[in-house]
Amino acid sequence: MNTLLSIEKRNAVLLRMAVLLEEERKSIIEINKADLEAYDGDDISMYDRLKVDDAKVDEMIKSVTHLASQDDPVGVERFSFKHDNGMQVYNKTASFGTVLIIYESRPDVTVEAAGIAFKSGNKILLKGGKESLNSNLKIVELWHQALKEDGASTDWVEYLQFNRTETQAFLEKPTQKVDLIVPRGGERLIAFVKEHARCPVIVSGRGNNFVYVHKAADLDMALDVIINGKSKISACNAVDKVLIDENLPNKDEFIKTLISKLKASNIEILGDSKTSKLDGIEAFKSDDIWYDEFLDYKIVIGEIASNEDTIARINKYSGGHSSSIITKNEAEAKLFMENVDNAAVYHNASTRFTDGGQLGLGGELAISTDKLHQRGPIGLQHLVTNKWYVHGNGQIR
Repeated sequence: MNTLLSIEKRNAVLLRMAVLLEEERKSIIEINKADLEAYDGDDISMYDRLKVDDAKVDEMIKSVTHLASQDDPVGVERFSFKHDNGMQVYNKTASFGTVLIIYESRPDVTVEAAGIAFKSGNKILLKGGKESLNSNLKIVELWHQALKEDGASTDWVEYLQFNRTETQAFLEKPTQKVDLIVPRGGERLIAFVKEHARCPVIVSGRGNNFVYVHKAADLDMALDVIINGKSKISACNAVDKVLIDENLPNKDEFIKTLISKLKASNIEILGDSKTSKLDGIEAFKSDDIWYDEFLDYKIVIGEIASNEDTIARINKYSGGHSSSIITKNEAEAKLFMENVDNAAVYHNASTRFTDGGQLGLGGELAISTDKLHQRGPIGLQHLVTNKWYVHGNGQIR
């Protein structure tokens, strides 16, 4: 465990993991059914993330297979310098060491996020939620089998069966070295980790994403983007807020069509003092709702005076994740994209694309709403730190 596994060994483990996931497909799904049956909460988004079906297993297999095909992110030269005294200086990427991933409900994180951390040369500590325990333990068993079959220690992937009190104690006084923590879950989990952790934390923040329908929008496109943005309520890249330019031509007709389409998907619609005058939109009680990430069949539609006001509204209330402007006006789109303070900004496209795979990374460890050290989807190439390599022949200063 003190020596980095070779890239050949890491890739072999990942490819073996892909084979084992296929071989154990039925077993994983059956074990997951026990977790689903035992889940007694009323959080529909958590239940959705908890479920493992054939499509989810396919995604797991695709993830580790793709990871094995990617270049080694460790040891990549970022900078070189020849000192006047003859020393040769390099700055290269390096693994963090030990990465702790704390997550809720999603068994696929046990494969995909762990795979990214493993490929980038890290030891992985996994702390999943109690609701997915059986599924997670089965997948960790496959990790251990893949490691053993390729002659690597099973210590590279370790599952922590801690309750909340034990987790807090570990965060505050780790019993083994932890170099980086990645929480994957709701705001309460993230706040809990940030409060108690004693090492760097990558915040995989809340969504609360916005779509702004500018007065020069293609209305059919706007409808498609909004409906698609609400197509998976459990996703952090889902749309929760829609702002409609008060000068949009045929505004009322557009909103009525939008209401009809949202109602067809059983979406509850809330609105401000203007939009709530229309049938099908209930007035919200407090402006604080603009802060809320719903992860539910719910959306807020409001009117707004200008692009500048939209930017200010998003920067005040959003989770810093993703926002989109629908417009034919390139200058207005540029103004929006340069000034909205989100990890991902879109012009005429759905926020549902804020995903490592969709943005060309092949997968993601998390979607960070922090600005250090990486913002947005964190892919394989981002889960590294750096190290200075200095070669000399006796130089002193």
